Amino acid sequence: MIAYLGRIVHDNDAESKLDDDVSSISKSLDLQGSIEKGDVSSLASKDFGGLYSVKPLFLIKPSGAEDISRVVKLASRTSNLTVAARGNGHSINGQAMAEGGLVIDMSSTEKNHFEFLPINGSHYIDVSGGALWEDVLTRCVSRYGYAPRSWTDYLSLTVGGTLSNAGVSGQAFRYGPQTSNVTELEVVTGKGEITVCSETLNSELFFGVLGGLGQFGIITRARIKLQQAPDMVRWIRVVYSEFEEFTRDAEFLVTQKEGESFDYVEGFVFCNNDDPFNGWPSVPLDPGHEFNPTHISQTAGSVLYCLEVAFHYRNSDHPTVDTAVNGLLGRLRFVEGLKSQVDVSYTKFLLRVNRAEEQVKANGTWDGPHPWLNLFVSKSDVVNFDRTVFKTMLKDGVGGPMLIYPLLRSKEKRSA
Repeated sequence: MIAYLGRIVHDNDAESKLDDDVSSISKSLDLQGSIEKGDVSSLASKDFGGLYSVKPLFLIKPSGAEDISRVVKLASRTSNLTVAARGNGHSINGQAMAEGGLVIDMSSTEKNHFEFLPINGSHYIDVSGGALWEDVLTRCVSRYGYAPRSWTDYLSLTVGGTLSNAGVSGQAFRYGPQTSNVTELEVVTGKGEITVCSETLNSELFFGVLGGLGQFGIITRARIKLQQAPDMVRWIRVVYSEFEEFTRDAEFLVTQKEGESFDYVEGFVFCNNDDPFNGWPSVPLDPGHEFNPTHISQTAGSVLYCLEVAFHYRNSDHPTVDTAVNGLLGRLRFVEGLKSQVDVSYTKFLLRVNRAEEQVKANGTWDGPHPWLNLFVSKSDVVNFDRTVFKTMLKDGVGGPMLIYPLLRSKEKRSA
């Protein structure tokens, strides 16, 4: 049973009342934001995976943590009313949906927090859980010349959304995932309590929420570590025909000290053919560059490997960039003649996938199903994984990227 408009009713009656009278439930909750009836055609009924579509009871657009708290408290007093926080809707398998329940649109809170904080010689930014990382990037760099240390490849995602998962990209080998670069959170718990937590304050909640898939609380504010942003990035791709050489070089780069390696290291698998989405054309960074397959050995297998790296620099450092980059590349064993590189601004580099999104939207494939699978594979098993999965099961590609991130387990933040 729950309290509804000042009287006590049974749960099934309450849900009927909720469905019938949006204005009444909004008044009873005293929301500063807005509430809308659920619609199977609305964004709240879909997710990025494109495999599920369910109708929520209501879509809540909160003004802040207080509204979210009231909504969660309402649901906690029922036996079957569920709540889901929706960032930019890039979850899969229905994680950001609530059939017959309440979906909280976190984007309505994106501008609630943005405070630059110099603390004891270090720099941080307090941002809303509903803020998009791309906005955090551009505002931090343009206003202060600083930026978060760790990213995801795609930045049209919310801060709370990626912190509820992990937040992994090519900087994670050095700084850890985004979850390792947070010092404080404001969270609405499952009981609707607004709680501040950190490694030393409510630490169990802090470590539960980070990477907790939204099951331990809804992130409404996060304090993120910053570093001085570079001006430019030299972005490079090199190709390998042998998996063992590819992984050996990747491991070498991620185990070097800061200042003695690249600032970003990723890799991907692609098909040894001319397929425009899965093969050679997917490798060059510049449209003017062409992939020359004559450099590939006749003994190469059905798939090839690309190591993608980036070197950060200030404009004043430009004369020394060639020496540093060439020194690192000279220690790698990629296929000679298959190197592609461009120099781009730091923000343009970090927004690279957003530009690819624009192209996919233009050709009409963005709204199709996007199921994906992320796995952590140990060093001892990765060669067998390559042989079984990449070279056999996925030798014809998947119609999209097959990424390989070299990570160091020591960079993952864990509770004591």
